[in-house]
This record gives sequence, C-alpha cells and structure tokens, in this order.
Amino acid sequence: MENFNCKSNRSKSSSFPRSVPCIEFTGDSLFSVCASLMKEVKDIELRADMSIRQLLSQLEAVGGFNASMLYEATQVLTEMISRDDCLKLLSFTGNLVATGLRGVFRELAKRKLFDVFVTTCGSLDHDLARSFKPYYCGTFFADDAELKKRGINRLGNVFVPNESYGLVIEEKMRSFLEELYAKGVRELSSYELCKELGKWIGREDSILYWCQREGIPVIVPGLTDGAVGYQLWLFSQEHRDFKLNPLKDEQLMNDLIWSAKTCGALVVGGGISKHHVIWWAQFRGGLDYAVYLTTASEYDGSLSGARTREAISWGKVKPSARHVTVEGDATIVLPLLVANLL
Repeated sequence: MENFNCKSNRSKSSSFPRSVPCIEFTGDSLFSVCASLMKEVKDIELRADMSIRQLLSQLEAVGGFNASMLYEATQVLTEMISRDDCLKLLSFTGNLVATGLRGVFRELAKRKLFDVFVTTCGSLDHDLARSFKPYYCGTFFADDAELKKRGINRLGNVFVPNESYGLVIEEKMRSFLEELYAKGVRELSSYELCKELGKWIGREDSILYWCQREGIPVIVPGLTDGAVGYQLWLFSQEHRDFKLNPLKDEQLMNDLIWSAKTCGALVVGGGISKHHVIWWAQFRGGLDYAVYLTTASEYDGSLSGARTREAISWGKVKPSARHVTVEGDATIVLPLLVANLL
C-alpha cells in the first residue's frame, strides 16, 4: 500500500455527525483510508424487548444515510435539554397539529422541556378545533372534487370536515372573545391571546392548555393568517377598540434572548415560525444548539429548505454550535426524538 497522510477537517461545530470524521487526503492515493479516523459500519441488531433509546443508539454506526443525522440529533437535543442555563426554543408549523403529533407537542409542554413555543396561526386553529371536534384519517389520493361536495377539506391525508374546522372555530372564538372583552381586555399580544385561549379551552388534550398551565409563552408571528386570526379581525370590526399588539411579542423575545446565557432550538418544518426563532437568535451571535427537521430542498434557496450550516453565514447559528439537519417526515422522526428525551 502506498504511503499517505490523512487528517480530519471536521470542526466540532460541523453538522456532520461527530462519530464519522470528514477525511482530507493529502497523499498520492485518493482511495487510501486512514483507519484510525474511521468507524466501521455496524449492522442494526433488533430485539423484541428493545427500547426506543436502545434502537436510536445503534444509528450512530449505521453509516447511511439520514440515520446517522438522526443519532446526532438525539445527542444535540439531550445536551441542550440538560442545561439549566439554556433558553430552549421550539418552532413548528400548524399542519402538524392536524395530525397525531399534537400529542407530542402537548407532551413537550406538559414536561416543560422547552421555554418558548413559536408557531403559526394554523396551530391555534387545529388545537382549538380538535379540542371540540374530530379530524379523520384519510388518503392523499381521494377525489378532491367529491370531498368538496361533501364538505370535507383535505390536509394531506387528513380529512377535516367543515363542521370540525371553520364552523366550530367561528363558534368557539366568538364566545371566547365576547367573554374576554367583557372582562375589559382591549389589547393583546399573541402570547397573551394564547394564554387566555388555553385557559378558556380548559381541556387536557390541548397544547395551548398545557402551555398556559406550565407558563410557556406561545408566540405566533403570523397571527392573522388563519381561521383564528380571521375571527380576531372579524371581532374587531364590531369592537373597534379591540386590537392586537405584535410588538409586545417582540419585546418578550428580546428580553428572553438577551438574558439567555446559552440558547438552543428544535425547528420542526420551516416558514415564518422557523425564521422568527433564528432571526432573534442572531442578535446574541446565533444559536448554541440547533436541530432542524425538514423535508424541503435547499436548492431552491427557500428558508424552509435551508440547512443549519447556511444559518451560520447569517449569524443565526454560531460556528461553534452543535447543530444538525435531519431530512425526514416529522410525523416519523419527531416522536422518536422526543421519546428519547423522556
């Protein structure tokens, strides 16, 4: 075998899993291997009595393909959650609350594993609606024209009847806002609205209920973009002194970010909720911990598809941070990650 030298060029901040060094070859043979820096690929060994944590621990040496990224995500989150001096931010999109992942987010709130939830108006829509009416398992391949005739909305492969969404949200929001107005409330930030709505829902299957119970602020930067937001606007047409104050949300984010010794985020999906978290993180030099879960491509330049490494260039993730992007459906990946933390 030819003589060659090799070295690892993977810094501790890389999103590449720590267990698999990136090798830079400096000798004559590009195909030579520096065995001391490489880990052998190991087969997964399954047992009937295996725990989720035991299964995930084996992904470190699977080698391919996103399994190693998933393993790294378990390590980043475990370290982040264990730190009392870390401000922990959770970002997620509203469509996920229409699925059984609502129970995962609820569990995170019950256990207070994150300090702040940042999400979209859709999360409020689905959490409120599902507290009173059911959604149904459907199919991606339904006849959508026929569903329309039957008053059924399709969200991916979740079926949402009109009476389980727009109608119940209109009814419940009207009652909620009338009661709130009668108490003298005239102005609200999104986190104040979510706190009051969680109290009003009063049901233990609700994410908002558990967030208000555990003192976790829920910030919704795009509050008017959904059914709940529309009802807020509609109510304001008859009550001209009723207003939203999004700047109060920004003041809370400012205060939390600047008082944090360290800061980490689990970002599930993309969109405005993702951007709001990393936008504020840049003012303290970026996140110290970052785990992204996404199915979006980075090659269209979208925020949703942007990986953690791109955020370093913007100052939204620190170069020294522990960070990883896991490509995968959140309905599969997130329950595994959260179960590993429990």
